[in-house]
Amino acid sequence: MNIIIAGDGKVGVTLTRQLSAEGHDLTLIDLNGDTLSSTMEQCDIMTVQGNCASMSILEQARVKNADLLIAATNADEVNLLCCMTARTINEKIHTIARIRNPEYSDQIYAMRSAFGLSLTVNPERQAAQEIERLLKYPGFLRRDTFAKGRAEIVELRVKAQSKLCNISLVEMYRIIKCKVLVCTVLRDGSAIIPSGNFVLREGDRIFVTAPTANLTGLLKSLGIITRRVRRVILCGGSRVCYYLAKRLEGDGVHVQIIEKDMERCRQLAALLPQACIVQGDCTSQARLESEGIDDCDALVSLTGIDEMNMIVSLYASSRGVPQVVTKLGRSENTALISSLELGSVVCPKELCCNTIVRYVRAMENQTGAAVSVHAIADGQAEAVEFLVDETTRHCGVPLKDMKLRPNVLISSITHGSTTEIPNGESMFQLGDTVVVTSRRGVLQQINDIFA
Repeated sequence: MNIIIAGDGKVGVTLTRQLSAEGHDLTLIDLNGDTLSSTMEQCDIMTVQGNCASMSILEQARVKNADLLIAATNADEVNLLCCMTARTINEKIHTIARIRNPEYSDQIYAMRSAFGLSLTVNPERQAAQEIERLLKYPGFLRRDTFAKGRAEIVELRVKAQSKLCNISLVEMYRIIKCKVLVCTVLRDGSAIIPSGNFVLREGDRIFVTAPTANLTGLLKSLGIITRRVRRVILCGGSRVCYYLAKRLEGDGVHVQIIEKDMERCRQLAALLPQACIVQGDCTSQARLESEGIDDCDALVSLTGIDEMNMIVSLYASSRGVPQVVTKLGRSENTALISSLELGSVVCPKELCCNTIVRYVRAMENQTGAAVSVHAIADGQAEAVEFLVDETTRHCGVPLKDMKLRPNVLISSITHGSTTEIPNGESMFQLGDTVVVTSRRGVLQQINDIFA
């Protein structure tokens, strides 16, 4: 497909790399020529320097022949104008805008047809939703939901004292007493799609597929004691902080926010009357101690500086805070990040990009397209959800009689309201939901899983 990406920031460059690798024809627009040159050296793309909301610049980017425009500049207003202008020039084009300001949420929904929007994405809101879900299930580093919440892929780290350490996958059921499937293992920075004879080692990060109802049993079997989160400290009054605090207040959680800027504290106090807003430096040990870090159930570091978030989270982990969540704007140094005690790591950029990639794949394959796409194992693998339709091959055939592509694993099958961890006798039928894990970018539609 012909795709125009407006904005060469974190989201723009990540999308450029991924969509370029998947074979799409890309044109990247940005005001900064040096940034464009740097990205063009890494990817086989066209570039246009200029204001993406300008009709002449969009025409230079061949918007008349484009299938999709993704507006991901730092300014919501520019993204909206860019989409409106593109739709005026090419009424058939699909448009996606990144809109981050909470004040625009209701307005964008009410006026989406006037703005010419096919989809809007809000990385900060998505990050808040992800963190809220993690706080509801302490013990997991990450949770990805499929089949309308009936199946999940969760991430756990195998520690030296874990019951899973030095255990082969075929022995897992004997230990955890509930049916789950280890679909991917991240070891020494490399993702592995394991077989039943694979032996887990200390330090492995494992990605486990399970029906949602089995998650509590999984944690109990592993001796991971969880309790309901009642008091949370949020470090940094960012947009993610606002969205998250709003959601936690609705869950009945006491929220304490530490923010350095006095004006931002006043804004948050007006927006979040039930939260406790503290003006201070969240990197100060004395400040964290005075605000009761030793008695909180969870700490979430949400400043705009990755290094600051990492320092705060490391300190919280050293003080024994039961659950720590770290927001990172960049996640390229995966080997370093995974070696640190940062708790759960959430990257708004990745969540946003996953949503857009899912939309692109759905455009490309109207039948058999992915319902959802989640990058796992530091982006080296994907968990992709498909709906079985009339075009799907091998319906009603047992898995043992199918030939799948290498490094492709059917992780779960959902029949109606029942989710199954499959075995050789399992089969899928029309209307079922199938979750498949594979190497990144291998699967565009469900029939791609077959050899």
